[in-house]
Amino acid sequence: MSIEIGKPAPHFSLYDTEKKKVNLVDFQGKNVLLLFFPQAFTGVCTQELCSIRDNMHQYSDLNAEVLGISVDSIFTLAKYKQDQQYNFPLLSDFNKDVSKQYGALYDTFVFDMKGVSKRSAFLIDKTGTVQYAEVLENAGEIPSFQAIQDTLRTLQ
Repeated sequence: MSIEIGKPAPHFSLYDTEKKKVNLVDFQGKNVLLLFFPQAFTGVCTQELCSIRDNMHQYSDLNAEVLGISVDSIFTLAKYKQDQQYNFPLLSDFNKDVSKQYGALYDTFVFDMKGVSKRSAFLIDKTGTVQYAEVLENAGEIPSFQAIQDTLRTLQ
């Protein structure tokens, strides 16, 4: 499945590192940046998420909540979040359902791993409509945070 700009975002429920279920509808009335990433504790993922952590004020100032999503377990993500001091929720898509819904799942990743989230960014507006979608085939690339912030500014 591929996500289309201007269409409603697929709803989901995933557990966070605090073992609480998080639903997309919980954020209705806020802009939400979903960041799918391949795996915790890897170089590019850490670089990407640390960039968000260090610039969180830019997203907060634009009324946006950030959610990181990977197929790692909640336990792995909890340790990763603690080690890197991330200031936004990390959600476990261990069963890969949400990654599939959003068209953000590799059939085969490095070392023949099956079913790893593609590095992707989706911006969902206050009404639940997708306003930005970027799915990267190359896991070594990072989404365009400038384009995401520019899109957020248009939603103010």
